[in-house]
Amino acid sequence: MGHRFDPSLIAKLDNPERRKFLPPDEILSLLEIKKQDDLADIGCGPGYFTIPAAYLTSGAVYGVDVEPKMLETLKEKAAAAGVKNITPIQSDAENIRLPDGSVDKAICSQVLHEVDDLDKSIHEMKRILRPNGKLLIIEWEKKETESGPPLAERLGTSFLQKKFEQAGFQTQITKPNPNHYIIIAY
Repeated sequence: MGHRFDPSLIAKLDNPERRKFLPPDEILSLLEIKKQDDLADIGCGPGYFTIPAAYLTSGAVYGVDVEPKMLETLKEKAAAAGVKNITPIQSDAENIRLPDGSVDKAICSQVLHEVDDLDKSIHEMKRILRPNGKLLIIEWEKKETESGPPLAERLGTSFLQKKFEQAGFQTQITKPNPNHYIIIAY
Protein backbone atom coordinates (compact mmCIF):
# COMPACT_ATOMS: atom_id res chain seq x y z
CA MET A 1 0.00 0.00 0.00
CA GLY A 2 1.08 3.52 -0.66
CA HIS A 3 1.01 6.13 2.03
CA ARG A 4 -2.35 7.64 2.89
CA PHE A 5 -2.73 11.34 2.25
CA ASP A 6 -1.94 13.41 5.33
CA PRO A 7 -5.16 15.22 6.34
CA SER A 8 -3.14 18.13 7.73
CA LEU A 9 -2.35 18.97 4.08
CA ILE A 10 -6.05 19.31 3.18
CA ALA A 11 -5.52 22.76 1.61
CA LYS A 12 -3.47 21.13 -1.17
CA LEU A 13 -6.61 19.29 -2.30
CA ASP A 14 -8.45 22.45 -3.29
CA ASN A 15 -6.19 25.15 -4.64
CA PRO A 16 -6.00 27.21 -7.85
CA GLU A 17 -3.11 25.16 -9.27
CA ARG A 18 -5.08 21.93 -8.93
CA ARG A 19 -8.15 23.53 -10.48
CA LYS A 20 -6.04 24.53 -13.48
CA PHE A 21 -4.84 20.94 -14.08
CA LEU A 22 -7.99 19.09 -12.98
CA PRO A 23 -10.97 21.42 -13.57
CA PRO A 24 -13.88 19.72 -11.77
CA ASP A 25 -16.65 20.71 -14.19
CA GLU A 26 -14.72 19.58 -17.27
CA ILE A 27 -13.76 16.27 -15.68
CA LEU A 28 -17.25 15.58 -14.33
CA SER A 29 -18.68 16.17 -17.83
CA LEU A 30 -16.93 12.92 -18.84
CA LEU A 31 -19.32 11.03 -16.53
CA GLU A 32 -22.41 12.41 -18.31
CA ILE A 33 -24.25 12.87 -15.01
CA LYS A 34 -28.01 13.00 -15.48
CA LYS A 35 -30.37 15.01 -13.30
CA GLN A 36 -31.62 11.98 -11.30
CA ASP A 37 -28.31 10.06 -11.06
CA ASP A 38 -27.01 8.87 -7.71
CA LEU A 39 -23.24 9.23 -7.43
CA ALA A 40 -20.39 8.17 -5.13
CA ASP A 41 -17.13 10.07 -4.77
CA ILE A 42 -14.74 7.47 -3.36
CA GLY A 43 -11.93 9.15 -1.48
CA CYS A 44 -13.82 12.43 -1.67
CA GLY A 45 -11.51 14.43 0.57
CA PRO A 46 -12.96 17.89 1.26
CA GLY A 47 -15.38 17.68 -1.69
CA TYR A 48 -13.30 18.84 -4.68
CA PHE A 49 -15.49 16.76 -7.03
CA THR A 50 -18.34 15.95 -4.61
CA ILE A 51 -19.79 19.44 -4.36
CA PRO A 52 -19.65 20.23 -8.11
CA ALA A 53 -21.24 16.81 -8.79
CA ALA A 54 -24.05 17.59 -6.34
CA TYR A 55 -25.01 20.62 -8.46
CA LEU A 56 -25.45 18.33 -11.49
CA THR A 57 -28.00 15.95 -9.98
CA SER A 58 -30.98 15.98 -7.67
CA GLY A 59 -30.07 12.39 -6.74
CA ALA A 60 -28.01 11.28 -3.77
CA VAL A 61 -24.31 12.11 -3.76
CA TYR A 62 -22.22 10.03 -1.37
CA GLY A 63 -18.91 11.47 -0.22
CA VAL A 64 -16.92 8.40 0.83
CA ASP A 65 -13.66 8.84 2.73
CA VAL A 66 -11.71 6.92 5.33
CA GLU A 67 -10.60 10.10 7.10
CA PRO A 68 -13.10 11.78 9.49
CA LYS A 69 -11.41 15.21 9.10
CA MET A 70 -12.04 15.11 5.35
CA LEU A 71 -15.72 14.31 5.91
CA GLU A 72 -16.08 17.14 8.46
CA THR A 73 -14.61 19.58 5.94
CA LEU A 74 -16.93 18.20 3.25
CA LYS A 75 -19.95 18.80 5.51
CA GLU A 76 -18.83 22.37 6.24
CA LYS A 77 -18.19 23.18 2.57
CA ALA A 78 -21.48 21.61 1.45
CA ALA A 79 -23.40 23.62 4.06
CA ALA A 80 -21.63 26.83 3.02
CA ALA A 81 -22.49 26.09 -0.62
CA GLY A 82 -26.13 25.36 0.24
CA VAL A 83 -25.84 21.81 -1.10
CA LYS A 84 -28.25 19.40 0.58
CA ASN A 85 -27.96 16.13 -1.40
CA ILE A 86 -24.53 15.03 -0.11
CA THR A 87 -24.28 12.22 2.43
CA PRO A 88 -20.84 11.73 4.01
CA ILE A 89 -19.85 8.09 4.55
CA GLN A 90 -16.77 7.05 6.50
CA SER A 91 -15.40 4.05 4.65
CA ASP A 92 -12.31 2.80 2.90
CA ALA A 93 -12.30 1.85 -0.78
CA GLU A 94 -11.90 -1.87 -0.09
CA ASN A 95 -15.21 -2.13 1.82
CA ILE A 96 -17.43 0.66 0.56
CA ARG A 97 -20.31 1.14 2.98
CA LEU A 98 -23.00 1.39 0.30
CA PRO A 99 -25.50 -1.26 -0.82
CA ASP A 100 -25.08 -3.24 -4.04
CA GLY A 101 -26.24 -1.29 -7.08
CA SER A 102 -26.72 1.96 -5.20
CA VAL A 103 -25.17 4.46 -7.66
CA ASP A 104 -25.30 5.28 -11.36
CA LYS A 105 -21.92 7.00 -11.45
CA ALA A 106 -18.78 7.00 -9.33
CA ILE A 107 -15.55 8.92 -9.25
CA CYS A 108 -12.31 7.92 -7.56
CA SER A 109 -9.62 10.57 -7.87
CA GLN A 110 -6.02 9.92 -6.91
CA VAL A 111 -6.91 7.24 -4.37
CA LEU A 112 -6.19 3.82 -5.87
CA HIS A 113 -2.42 4.15 -5.45
CA GLU A 114 -3.11 4.33 -1.67
CA VAL A 115 -5.33 1.27 -1.20
CA ASP A 116 -4.26 -1.97 0.48
CA ASP A 117 -6.05 -4.25 -1.99
CA LEU A 118 -6.48 -2.81 -5.50
CA ASP A 119 -8.49 -5.77 -6.86
CA LYS A 120 -10.91 -5.61 -3.93
CA SER A 121 -11.35 -1.84 -4.38
CA ILE A 122 -12.17 -2.31 -8.07
CA HIS A 123 -14.62 -5.11 -7.18
CA GLU A 124 -16.27 -2.81 -4.63
CA MET A 125 -16.71 -0.04 -7.18
CA LYS A 126 -18.26 -2.53 -9.57
CA ARG A 127 -20.54 -3.84 -6.79
CA ILE A 128 -22.00 -0.43 -5.92
CA LEU A 129 -22.67 0.48 -9.58
CA ARG A 130 -26.07 -0.09 -11.12
CA PRO A 131 -26.31 -1.80 -14.52
CA ASN A 132 -24.97 0.56 -17.21
CA GLY A 133 -23.18 2.54 -14.51
CA LYS A 134 -19.98 4.45 -15.19
CA LEU A 135 -16.78 5.07 -13.23
CA LEU A 136 -14.23 7.84 -13.62
CA ILE A 137 -10.79 7.10 -12.20
CA ILE A 138 -8.02 9.71 -11.98
CA GLU A 139 -4.46 8.69 -11.19
CA TRP A 140 -0.95 10.06 -11.42
CA GLU A 141 1.15 9.16 -14.46
CA LYS A 142 3.95 6.78 -13.49
CA LYS A 143 6.70 9.38 -13.91
CA GLU A 144 8.52 11.89 -11.73
CA THR A 145 6.55 15.09 -11.13
CA GLU A 146 6.97 18.06 -8.80
CA SER A 147 4.08 16.90 -6.62
CA GLY A 148 2.18 13.71 -5.96
CA PRO A 149 3.06 10.35 -4.46
CA PRO A 150 6.48 8.71 -4.79
CA LEU A 151 7.08 7.12 -8.18
CA ALA A 152 7.17 3.61 -6.68
CA GLU A 153 3.57 4.02 -5.43
CA ARG A 154 2.08 5.18 -8.73
CA LEU A 155 0.03 2.88 -10.94
CA GLY A 156 0.93 2.84 -14.62
CA THR A 157 -1.83 3.62 -17.09
CA SER A 158 -1.80 0.26 -18.90
CA PHE A 159 -1.48 -1.65 -15.60
CA LEU A 160 -4.57 0.01 -14.09
CA GLN A 161 -6.53 -0.18 -17.33
CA LYS A 162 -5.84 -3.93 -17.49
CA LYS A 163 -7.02 -4.35 -13.86
CA PHE A 164 -10.38 -2.75 -14.71
CA GLU A 165 -10.73 -4.83 -17.88
CA GLN A 166 -9.96 -8.01 -15.92
CA ALA A 167 -12.81 -7.03 -13.58
CA GLY A 168 -15.19 -6.97 -16.55
CA PHE A 169 -15.19 -3.28 -17.45
CA GLN A 170 -14.74 -1.72 -20.84
CA THR A 171 -12.38 1.24 -20.59
CA GLN A 172 -11.37 4.46 -22.28
CA ILE A 173 -8.28 6.51 -21.42
CA THR A 174 -7.98 10.27 -21.57
CA LYS A 175 -5.18 12.55 -20.42
CA PRO A 176 -6.35 15.85 -18.89
CA ASN A 177 -2.78 17.09 -18.39
CA PRO A 178 0.79 15.74 -18.57
CA ASN A 179 0.77 14.46 -14.96
CA HIS A 180 -2.54 12.57 -14.74
CA TYR A 181 -4.63 10.08 -16.65
CA ILE A 182 -8.32 9.28 -16.51
CA ILE A 183 -9.89 5.87 -17.00
CA ILE A 184 -13.57 5.84 -17.85
CA ALA A 185 -14.85 2.36 -16.98
CA TYR A 186 -18.31 1.04 -17.82
